[in-house]
Amino acid sequence: MPQLDDKIDRMLAMPVYAQTPEVRETGLLELLKEGLEYACVRHSGYRSYVEHWPENYQGAGRVCDLPYLPVSMLKANPPISLVGADEVRRTVTSSATTSQLPSRIVLDAPTSRRMTKGTVIIARDFIGASRRPYLVIDTPDLKASGESMGARAAAIQGLQPFATETTYCLCCDEHGELALELERLMEFAHRNKDTEILIYGFTYILWNHLVKPMQAVGCSLNLKNARIMHSGGWKRLQDQAVEKGLFNEQLAAVVGCDAGQIIDFYGMVESVGVIFPDCQFGNKHAPAFGEVIVRDPLTLEPVAAGEHGIVQVCSVLPTSFPGNMLLTEDMAQVVAYDGCACGRRGISFRFAGRVPRSEIRGCGNIEVKRSAVN
Repeated sequence: MPQLDDKIDRMLAMPVYAQTPEVRETGLLELLKEGLEYACVRHSGYRSYVEHWPENYQGAGRVCDLPYLPVSMLKANPPISLVGADEVRRTVTSSATTSQLPSRIVLDAPTSRRMTKGTVIIARDFIGASRRPYLVIDTPDLKASGESMGARAAAIQGLQPFATETTYCLCCDEHGELALELERLMEFAHRNKDTEILIYGFTYILWNHLVKPMQAVGCSLNLKNARIMHSGGWKRLQDQAVEKGLFNEQLAAVVGCDAGQIIDFYGMVESVGVIFPDCQFGNKHAPAFGEVIVRDPLTLEPVAAGEHGIVQVCSVLPTSFPGNMLLTEDMAQVVAYDGCACGRRGISFRFAGRVPRSEIRGCGNIEVKRSAVN
């Protein structure tokens, strides 16, 4: 394990978007194989699943040929773990629709450390490395504490290293609904009107609990130096017919900044430490320590540039649960396999919604009710 830790840390130290696809493929393939081997040793059910894969992963010549796990398998309770109970520091749960169970992943100290480091490395490439006042469009009771943490708290915590101070501007009213604390928000805005700041919130929370209330009272925060990052929640805005262009325009007007300072990023708790922000051309990119494969829904082969398919995320970071190779329930279009005008190398892609009726089933070779470490 120490040797695997060192190799992952060395990959985290590489330039995050500078490698050619060929160089990245070589390094990832070797390290992902080691991650798979480690998971197989630690969990007999996962080992059985990998052994029943059509090809021996040790002989795979491409990352896309390695065995992947449908993300729905991480909805198991108790969660699939590669570490002993005494090593688990926290269990993180995903957000889930009413009809779905949340995913549950366990984090030990090394995976938790990498999660934070990976998020910071990626975000730094988009917003710079400086620390600044951090405005969270959410409630302070979501602060990470105890042994469990939800998706919103995980996202808030992921950007915490950029903060000099943190201000939350929502509360729960007497009905348990989110409500804007306007006085606290305006006080923050006045105090930081000429300061570079960072704002974060879930997409639907920003719209429903910042944009709409501020529009109702005709206010702007006049924070021209704000950088806004948001994630999650587009599905909850579909019934309001809110498209990204409208969202950016009206959020920028309320905050008082340029719409180009708003960054939408995709992240999932099942792929800890790997987030996918939009570049200035509206494309998302995979970092040096991860990869994205877009697979044809019928053949499961990687699609050509310009085509749509099911998203698979790959990451070298997790060693506390089998999250190296995950087939998600999301769709995306490959824009190009290299050459985005923003200068970031490797695949560029855009998300295109959820897989219809996306509860992927299978993986009967993984027995999740047995001891976590075998």
